[in-house]
Amino acid sequence: MGIRKGRLALTAGTALVLTAATVATVLTVSAQTASAATSTFTPAADTYVQADTASTNYGTSVQITVDSSPQRQMFLRFTVSGVSGTVTSAKLRLRHISGNDGSVAGGTFRAMSNTSWSETSTTWNNKPALDGVSLGSLGSVVANGWYEVDVTSYVTGNGSFSIGASSTNSDGAYYDTRESGADSPQLVVTTGTTPSPSPSTPPSGDPVLVGAGDIADSGSGDTATAALLDGISGTVFTTGDNVYTNGTASEFSSYYNPTWGRHKARTRPAPGNHDYNTSGATGYYNYFGSVAGPSGQGYYSYDLGNWHVVSLNSNISMSAGSAQETWLRNDLAASGKPCTIAYWHHPLFTSGANHAPSTSTRPLYQALYDYNADVVVWGHNHQYERFAPMNPSGAADSSRGMRSFVAGMGGAGFYGFGTIAPNSQARNSDTWGVLKFTLHANTYDWQFVPQSGKTYNDTGTGTCH
Repeated sequence: MGIRKGRLALTAGTALVLTAATVATVLTVSAQTASAATSTFTPAADTYVQADTASTNYGTSVQITVDSSPQRQMFLRFTVSGVSGTVTSAKLRLRHISGNDGSVAGGTFRAMSNTSWSETSTTWNNKPALDGVSLGSLGSVVANGWYEVDVTSYVTGNGSFSIGASSTNSDGAYYDTRESGADSPQLVVTTGTTPSPSPSTPPSGDPVLVGAGDIADSGSGDTATAALLDGISGTVFTTGDNVYTNGTASEFSSYYNPTWGRHKARTRPAPGNHDYNTSGATGYYNYFGSVAGPSGQGYYSYDLGNWHVVSLNSNISMSAGSAQETWLRNDLAASGKPCTIAYWHHPLFTSGANHAPSTSTRPLYQALYDYNADVVVWGHNHQYERFAPMNPSGAADSSRGMRSFVAGMGGAGFYGFGTIAPNSQARNSDTWGVLKFTLHANTYDWQFVPQSGKTYNDTGTGTCH
C-alpha cells in the first residue's frame, strides 16, 4: 500500500492483522438476515511462567507475556456457558499493554488439554503443556493495540478451554490480564449462520475498504458494528465523531478502544466536530498517532490496489486556495491511480433532519470532481443515505458525477430524515452497520452490512470514470 502523507505501519500476522454507464447494477434490498448470536467471555484464569525464575508464580501480575529470552509462556482459561447452536466463529482478543513499545512477534498460540491448572500456583516447574492444535501466530504488535486469534477450530461449544502461547523471539510481547477491566482478554463466540451475501473478503482478493462514522459512546451500537468488522478483512475507515461526547483521551480509552479500537492497526480515520470538542482534537491525534495525518492538519492519502484513497478534515479551512484544498489538488494531480475515493465528516448532500448540508465542503468536492474522482463518503448525520452520482452543484451527472454516501451509522444514537434531498436513492435510520467497498481494478461494489439481527441492506456496483 502506497502512502502519500506520513508513514503508516500495518500489523501483520497469520492469525490477524490486527482493501460508459456509471452504474452497472444497483440493488436495494431488505432481505432477512440469518439468525446469529454473539457472546463475550472474559478469562476465568490467566498467568505466565518464566524459565529463569522457575519456582515463581505470576498469577497476580497485571500482564501476561511471551518471550524467548528469558523464556516465558502465558496461559488463559475460559469457561463458556449458555451457548446454544452451532459455533460459527470463536475469536480470542488480546490488548497489548500501554507501557511497552510492542514486539515484532506477538506469539504462537496453541490449544491445551489441561483445563484445571491454577492461576495462583502455576510456575515454570509445574506448567501445563502446550500440547493441542496450533491456533495461529501474531506478527508485530504495538502498545494499546487489540489483536485477534481465530480459535474456532478449538472452541466448539460450552465447556472449559485453555489456550497457551509461546515465542521463539527475544522481543517479548506483553498483554493485559483479566484484572484489567475493559482491556482484559476476551473470547467472542458466535453461533448461528451468517448473513448473505457474506461480508467476508471476496474470492477475488481485491482490496476492501470498510467503515462508518459517528461511532463510540456509552451505548451498545459501537459494539454491534465492531463485531461486523471482526468478520471483514481489509482497511477500516472512519468518517469522524469517532467518540462522544468531547473526543477526550479518557473517552477514546473507555468507549472507542474496547470496540473499534481492536481494529486500530488497520484503521485510517478522519476527524469529526466532536473530536474537535477537545482543543486541537488532541485526544484524536494522540490516540491514532501518525496514521491520522499531521496534527492540526488531519488530511492524508494512500493507495489500495488500483484506487487512490483520500481522508480529509472538514473541521478546518476548506476554501478554494486554502492549504487543504491546495494540497488536495496537488495530491490528486500526482496520483497515478485510475480510481479515487474520498471521505470526511460533514456532508455536502444529506436529507438528515439534524444537520443541514455543509456547503463549506464544496471546494473539496469540486477539486475531486475536477480530477474525475468516483466516490465520496461522509458522516455527521447518524443514519445511512446513498445518492446518485452528482456534480458539485448537486445535479445528477451520470458521466462525471461522484456517487456519495452518508455513513453515520457507526454506533451513536439515530437521527431522523427531513425533506428528502434530490437524487437520494437509499435511506435508513434505524440500523447500525458498516459500509463496505470492494475495490476492483476499474469498478467497485458497495454493501451496507447491518448489525446482527437487522435486515436492512443496500448493495450495488459502480464503474470508475
